[in-house]
Amino acid sequence: MIKAGVIGATGYAGNEIVRLLLGHKDVNICWYGSRSYIDKKYASIYQNFFQLVDGKCMDDNMAALADEADVIFTATPQGLCASLVNEEILSKVKVIDLSADFRIKDVAKYEKWYGIQHPTPQYVAEAVYGLCEINREDIRKARLVANPGCYPTCSTLSIYPLLKEGLIDPSTIIIDAKSGTSGAGRGAKVDNLFCEVNENIKAYGVASHRHTPEIEDQLSYACGKEVLINFTPHLVPMNRGILVTSYASLLNKDISYEEVRAAYDKYYEKEMFVRVLDKDVCPQTKWVEGSNFVDVNFKIDPRTGRIIIMGAMDNLVKGAAGQAVQNMNLLFGLEETEGLMQIPMIP
Repeated sequence: MIKAGVIGATGYAGNEIVRLLLGHKDVNICWYGSRSYIDKKYASIYQNFFQLVDGKCMDDNMAALADEADVIFTATPQGLCASLVNEEILSKVKVIDLSADFRIKDVAKYEKWYGIQHPTPQYVAEAVYGLCEINREDIRKARLVANPGCYPTCSTLSIYPLLKEGLIDPSTIIIDAKSGTSGAGRGAKVDNLFCEVNENIKAYGVASHRHTPEIEDQLSYACGKEVLINFTPHLVPMNRGILVTSYASLLNKDISYEEVRAAYDKYYEKEMFVRVLDKDVCPQTKWVEGSNFVDVNFKIDPRTGRIIIMGAMDNLVKGAAGQAVQNMNLLFGLEETEGLMQIPMIP
């Protein structure tokens, strides 16, 4: 059995990692890390685990955890994992970091967008960006995985085939995205109070959201040149889910539905967790809630010569914890789908 430790286990993403690992036949959880709840029973914080988890919360001592675990998940604020990881730890254990600490290869860019100094830039180059459908073989060989952000996962997977096949003009990409409130974390914030969120929708981080450079990097790798985008996220009054609607100009205005569909099938036909929907079916968050699936589709607008690209997923599963477990499966040579075949929940 693989021994797993979770640092940041009492946040929403950490809680979701625990939920998924409890249903994984090859994993035992040996550490529920939470600096805020040390010595408190984990199931007293998340009562959904009553009589399922007996463990107590422990601290974020990664060095001690590395002596007990085979893999460490860090579902922590930016800067914490990078401040804890070192060569001794990486020589003993695999680390899957759900923060942005190792996602952006340009350290100066990371420091600019996140407003903190990177404590261990020496590990940025070796960290593998954990988007499994794109970097699968590199992930298998990694010891440090940078688990992608939620908006970047949905945005990249929905647009990627079009850039790889040279079907769209990269300079014209506009991404409009919407997320449920769990994406903002479990901490108490006035903007996330029920009365602030309910019956309301708002844009935030306009032209400044921290996922922008991560999305731009991944799209740039896809097309082989620098990509700059307009990315605008919105907060909507629901618990889970991300819906991305992107727009771009087609390089060939006469391209057919069949040609674009062939591009998506080329990259995703054999992918379990990326579902390309039937023609004219638009993705919905409800169809992926609680699952590791990403639903994508597109619509060509011949009148404007543009294409509308759509993606939907659960921000806490494929957007965080599910993708982290998928990365773990690759790291340990397990079936990639193990522990991740939950059927989406409706209603």
